[in-house]
Amino acid sequence: MQVLKIVLEGISTSFRYPHFMLGVQPSFPLPPPATIYGHICSALGDWIDPEGVMFAYHFTVAGAGYDLEHIHVLSAASGKLPGGEPKVLEGNINPFKRHILLFPRLTLYLNRPEWIDAFRSPRYPVVLGRSQDLAAYTQVETIELQRTDQVYFEHTLLPYSMAAQIPVGIVTLMPRWIDYRNRRKPNFERYLMLTERVTSVQMLRFSEQSANYWSDPTAPTVDGLALGLWFHTFVGAPDEAFSMA
Repeated sequence: MQVLKIVLEGISTSFRYPHFMLGVQPSFPLPPPATIYGHICSALGDWIDPEGVMFAYHFTVAGAGYDLEHIHVLSAASGKLPGGEPKVLEGNINPFKRHILLFPRLTLYLNRPEWIDAFRSPRYPVVLGRSQDLAAYTQVETIELQRTDQVYFEHTLLPYSMAAQIPVGIVTLMPRWIDYRNRRKPNFERYLMLTERVTSVQMLRFSEQSANYWSDPTAPTVDGLALGLWFHTFVGAPDEAFSMA
């Protein structure tokens, strides 16, 4: 199967937990699917229909730390400014710590090889995370994936249902897709965040399951095993199978 493979590199990024508002803003260790959707739309220059779009990724960073940012909390005001002009707003500056990830490297796989020209000449500046987290594409190409029964997974998202099979990983709720045409309505889904390495040999397999994974033959191998890829959707049923020929 042919896919589009994109490598993005930057200096910093941060993927804010949506339900933390004050004091500190922690970052997910991996980009949520909603971030990937927005990134694709930025490259193509429009809000695309997410139906049928599937992605997999491998994401690493060189380190992490905290940055100090400010939130300007404003409210309506009355009276006049020193120059006599009417005052309409007043407020305070609230400092907070933001968790940032340093030197991110995202390898993104899309089931849309026809989008290669859009990523070679993206419509908007390439960013990942915050608007100031500028990045660059260092590789854009189409490759042919392979099916195999022995792979390793690492630094990626897996479906929540695989939590019962894998001895490592963190289950979390992530924004899956934000419907910008419907008042930015967020949609959430559970995932298994995998920041360590696990091989298919270490994974439990139940009687009805078959070991047959997509793999990237151009990625580095580990003990003879290819890098496994799990493709996710933005809409539709969770854990939707990747059924393209």
